[in-house]
Amino acid sequence: MARRPTIKDIARQAGVSESAVSFALNDRPGVSHDTRARIRRVAEELGWQPNSAARALSGERSGAVGLVLARPAHTLGVESFFLQLVSGIQEVLSAARTALLFQVVEDIDAECAVYRRWWAERRVDGVLVVDPRTNDPRPALLEGLALPAVTIGEALFPDVGAAAGREGAHAPSRAPAPAPSAARPASLSSVRADDTGAMAQVLEHLYGLGHRRIVHVAGLPGLAHTVRRMESLRAEAARRGLGPDQVRSVVTDYSDAEGAAATRRVLAEPDPPTALVYDNDVMAVAGSAVAAELGIPVPGRLSIVAWDDSALCRVTHPRLTALVRDTAGFGRLAAEELLAVLAGSPPGVRISERPRLEPRESTAPPPAHT
Repeated sequence: MARRPTIKDIARQAGVSESAVSFALNDRPGVSHDTRARIRRVAEELGWQPNSAARALSGERSGAVGLVLARPAHTLGVESFFLQLVSGIQEVLSAARTALLFQVVEDIDAECAVYRRWWAERRVDGVLVVDPRTNDPRPALLEGLALPAVTIGEALFPDVGAAAGREGAHAPSRAPAPAPSAARPASLSSVRADDTGAMAQVLEHLYGLGHRRIVHVAGLPGLAHTVRRMESLRAEAARRGLGPDQVRSVVTDYSDAEGAAATRRVLAEPDPPTALVYDNDVMAVAGSAVAAELGIPVPGRLSIVAWDDSALCRVTHPRLTALVRDTAGFGRLAAEELLAVLAGSPPGVRISERPRLEPRESTAPPPAHT
């Protein structure tokens, strides 16, 4: 097994002392320009890299950021959202020669324990926090640890959302962090998404087609974006005179199995919905398969909308109407914001591009008799 080169190896080959090597590689005074250049050339030839643990213990940055997912592990392998999100994050971090330390845990308590351990061990310089929750303990913990963090997927503030609604689809931007709240301490940055506006697009499309019985097959109930989507659905329905007996949400764990089970339940009701909105592509495809199994034509008797577009939505038959967004770009924004904070910028807010609804063959007017 090859041995990693050490400072002693560099000193021996460069013909200098180990302290001179340390000065040269850490940009400290004490060696001449020519000696510094020779030491760095030898270090490069030997393939030497700094020891991240030793650098952390000396107070230097570790060169890594962390990402923890507290979700059922079986839901991650089939959901394209996180694969695209991580690809965008990794694209930015790779260019900055920063490593991504990734871990999957069972619940939010375990996630908080990971942050405490990483902080104590100086394993990461900052963290990317996904799936904001109602009554979320993580922002206060991270502020207490003074661990730089960017939360991914928070809601737009009311004033930002209102402006975006007036202007239509908005491009990504960065703004100073608004006044702190109990959910988001002033020391944390965030990347925000307009789930409320996206759900409004979906309901406007289905209502315009004539649908009056709509069920939203939602994700995990404790997640803030699930709550936002459910609240937006209720508000948009009420604005059109539709009550909770006509338009409602049911919660799942994002898996194809629970998406299919929820579809069976609502389609077996005395007055089944004429349209279903799924919180991810996997559940939407599973729901379409259930409808086919039950002999319910899509979109002849049932319209289907998927929240996140993917290849699954485009290759299934019929092709699924879906919300299209740049998920990899969402990840790039988050990584760029964290690197900016680590470089000394104050915490800020990045606003992602609003999703747009792309109607396809899975949505149509409901049968006349409904």
